[in-house]
Amino acid sequence: MIIPKHLILSELRGRGLSHRADFVDKQLPDDVDTQKHGGLLSTLQLDLDALMAKAPEQKSGDA
Repeated sequence: MIIPKHLILSELRGRGLSHRADFVDKQLPDDVDTQKHGGLLSTLQLDLDALMAKAPEQKSGDA
């Protein structure tokens, strides 16, 4: 699954985790492959399904 990085950043900043959001912004591409970057996303304790529900359009990623 591909998720837009801006959704991840928004979620982290909404939790008051601006420093983590800044780190993620530097580390991840604009379109984040949840399989490729699953370790980092897991560490951040993000609900990817909830984030994707906020996305204007879903992208399908076949990595």
